Amino acid sequence: MSHLFYPKMNIIQIDNTQGALVFQLFDQYRVFYKQPSDLQRAKNYIQERLDNKESVIFVALSADNQTPMGFTQLYPNYSSVRTIKNWTLNDLYVHPDFRKQGVGENLIQTALAFAKQNEARFVELCTATDNYTAQSLYEQIGFNKQAVDTEFLTYRINVSNN
Repeated sequence: MSHLFYPKMNIIQIDNTQGALVFQLFDQYRVFYKQPSDLQRAKNYIQERLDNKESVIFVALSADNQTPMGFTQLYPNYSSVRTIKNWTLNDLYVHPDFRKQGVGENLIQTALAFAKQNEARFVELCTATDNYTAQSLYEQIGFNKQAVDTEFLTYRINVSNN
């Protein structure tokens, strides 16, 4: 389990015994993307990803009382031609009480460091075309816009020169 400390938060990589730290946040994330709230479905989905080691989840916890502030979830992608593994930053969510405090940026930077440490070439993500706050953050960090459709924008950032 990875653990990084930032002045106002701790970011940890959770394992399959720590899913409860993200269940509520994941449900809220789905609601943000206009899905009905379903906490049991959120629990089942996250727990299955963790149990099967199908994703990597980082959670930002407040430094003082260990309250989950936000999370990001990465999924591996593989390239047969390049014979490398890359990562899709599929989910990023910060609870409204903790927005504009660097939580999202620190989660992304942690994910990028993880990808680089694990010899990935790049990290990719998608966001809604009307999620201007997220787009601004991704571009500020260095992500480049790759593709646009009517609902989502795709961004990519290289984490290795290979």
